[in-house]
Amino acid sequence: MRLDILSDPICPWCFIGKKRLEDAMTLRPNHPFEIQWHPFQLNPEMPSEGMDRRAYLEAKFGGKRGAIDVYSDIARHAEEAGLTLDFGSIERTPNTLNAHRLIHWSGFEGKQYDTVDALFRAYFMEGRDIGEIETLADIADSMGMDAAAILKMLNSDTDLESIKERDAEARKMGVNSVPTFIVAGQHAVPGAQAADLWINVIDEYTGTDAPLQ
Repeated sequence: MRLDILSDPICPWCFIGKKRLEDAMTLRPNHPFEIQWHPFQLNPEMPSEGMDRRAYLEAKFGGKRGAIDVYSDIARHAEEAGLTLDFGSIERTPNTLNAHRLIHWSGFEGKQYDTVDALFRAYFMEGRDIGEIETLADIADSMGMDAAAILKMLNSDTDLESIKERDAEARKMGVNSVPTFIVAGQHAVPGAQAADLWINVIDEYTGTDAPLQ
């Protein structure tokens, strides 16, 4: 079963949603999912150099108090999902266009899922600026990709317009938030859904009702 995931590597709910999906797949190792990640920028108008994280959050959530309230809730859900996120280490909110290009290229080498995971961890757990092309090349290297080739492509316009067009097409289809999961090319499932939902999807598809392992 094809499972398309629209996501942005600076979206904490996308990281949480990925972890909940993984929990379900661990409990149902017979899952039929063939996963592909697709670009969706939370901030398509973000300057290429990104911006100060605190300024971004306070502008988005109506001040310091609003940002604290929103991210306290996110931190709670992340912890419940088994993720320890270090929001305090994040200094800048990046433009993610180049990160999406890396995700796209990693798919050609069968390393897309691991690359997405590495980007989430680099940003949310290590506070690295995943808008910097040197950081992205380093992540590519850690995935066993050719870092020099990736750096050369990141310094070019390779696939730049293609990623923008795919992002725009998703919005035309009605996607306005991430994560959004598209099951079997037909059913859109928005949000960081609980593992139980994915277990039910797997059981319905496989025709089983196995006990949780």
